[in-house]
Amino acid sequence: MNILVIHGSLRRDAYTTRLARAAAVLAGDGVDLEYFERLAEIPGFNQDLEPDHVPAPVEDLRDRLVDSDALLIVTPEYNGSAPGAVKNAIDWASRPHGESALAGLPAAVVSASPVPFGGIWANQQLRKAFSVTGTPVVERELAIGKIEEKLGPDDTVADRETAEQLAAMLSELRDLVESTREKSALEAAAA
Repeated sequence: MNILVIHGSLRRDAYTTRLARAAAVLAGDGVDLEYFERLAEIPGFNQDLEPDHVPAPVEDLRDRLVDSDALLIVTPEYNGSAPGAVKNAIDWASRPHGESALAGLPAAVVSASPVPFGGIWANQQLRKAFSVTGTPVVERELAIGKIEEKLGPDDTVADRETAEQLAAMLSELRDLVESTREKSALEAAAA
């Protein structure tokens, strides 16, 4: 199973970047995490560029989403909401209308922040956007507060409870991929 990971901070060695890397250790056998590293290259969404002048980083994102079994977003929270770069990537990926790379793609959202609430508003904002794009999202909400205390050296999760929660979320994402595949197969057989 291939999961595309978008980590929402553009800062090098951000907490969410480190947490996204740590997820690879917790994902389990048979799960490969691939990281989208071109978030900073995606220009602001501009419908005038559709469909003939879509920027290369956007095409890359769309192609990688289509080739993935699932999407994992690991995001910080800025001013009570998701970073603009993450929301912008979702806007681009969901377009053009009727050709969304996100429709039907299972996803999970993890937010993390130095503050105790763990970026829950950013988490909820992205989940809301996915409800509009037709992206099934795991039910578990994971917002990790005081993230700087929970990460270990070398991109690991030092806090056992946090590691268990992240591993459980990744397991639920695998389950969602399987149930989505089964549902699609049943719908295809009924058609």
